[in-house]
Amino acid sequence: MLVLENVDAHYGKSHVLHGVSIEVRAGEVVGLLGRNGVGKTTTLKAIMGMARRTGGRITFEGRDLQGVPPHGLAGLGIAWVPEERRIFRLLTVLENLRTGLDRPGMTPARREALLEKVYAYFPILRERRNQAGGTLSGGEQQMLALARAIANPPRLLLIDEPSLGLSPIMIAEAYKALRQFQADGMTILLVEQNVHGALRFAQRAYILKQGEIVAHGTGEGLLADPDMLKHYLGSK
Repeated sequence: MLVLENVDAHYGKSHVLHGVSIEVRAGEVVGLLGRNGVGKTTTLKAIMGMARRTGGRITFEGRDLQGVPPHGLAGLGIAWVPEERRIFRLLTVLENLRTGLDRPGMTPARREALLEKVYAYFPILRERRNQAGGTLSGGEQQMLALARAIANPPRLLLIDEPSLGLSPIMIAEAYKALRQFQADGMTILLVEQNVHGALRFAQRAYILKQGEIVAHGTGEGLLADPDMLKHYLGSK
């Protein structure tokens, strides 16, 4: 579904990605792991056309994404949940959700059906639907960010650090939702520092170090190699 071939990316004169190659197959959950500052978020931004790609090729379902703007990617079925969540803090939960649903061709009946599906994933958002996004807890804001991304269901979901700053209970809730997304047919590329949680969830994973892929394998296989995880990720 998604293929990155020898992708290079720069921020100004800083060369961040060095020949990154990743493949995500339809229906998979693929993890992208690494320490801080190694290029994980830049990889997602390169896919979204928000980082300057200086080499290589990115294709989605066989289509070259060179020159496709972020809003064009949404039209192709790609959604992105950034690390900072970026909900609209002054808008209500419902207004946040409708930012992805109030579009040409969306009938009121279809919009209500999609909202009901979102509320089935995240019942707390129904209770909070008239509450300003900025007044939600951190965990509820993460739920809102996930819900907004999948309100008009994408085929590919890019997620950056879904467990960042959350309590163990809320992390479990976030991963419960992600498992349901996958069960409902969504493909997921997951950037995460919660190494063990990500590897227990992902079918496969890639490990980045200084902008290069240094390891790749199944989630189970990488979990079974604690020395390698400690070497590249500092994980015990």
